[in-house]
Amino acid sequence: MHILGVTLPENQLVKHALTHFYGIGTKTSLRLCARVQIHDRCRIRHLNQTQVTALTAFLSSPANSPPVTVQPLAPPHHAPSPLGQALPPPPAAQEPPVDRLRDIRIESDLRRQMRENIAHQRMIGSYVGRRHAMHLPVRGQNTQSNARTARKLNRVERYN
Repeated sequence: MHILGVTLPENQLVKHALTHFYGIGTKTSLRLCARVQIHDRCRIRHLNQTQVTALTAFLSSPANSPPVTVQPLAPPHHAPSPLGQALPPPPAAQEPPVDRLRDIRIESDLRRQMRENIAHQRMIGSYVGRRHAMHLPVRGQNTQSNARTARKLNRVERYN
């Protein structure tokens, strides 16, 4: 199945298949599944059309998605009221939880943001920017014997 240009394996669980998107890890995929109401053990081939549409719509523009509805949980000592009695008044409204999926960036948007951040570091002449420019390790790794990997990785077009 193709979603936003990424091929997702049909036989894989949705929570694992979503990690094929650049920028989505295990925790974020679990949050996405909960957000669009996909079961934890659901496989890609078992998704119905409305779930695929909801997932595609959310991934294409998460900032424009409707806010999360918060359902209050009953306290541990809660006992349901007998039938025929009026319901107690609802508790005072709490502030809504922070929606971490609102600012998610995936695929080309995330790659562009990383490229811009590295270009900004190089432009202002910071230590990190100079290390990127010289194709050396950026985060303080040893360069005497094992900088070959960093030289390979820093040659990728992340700084153009």
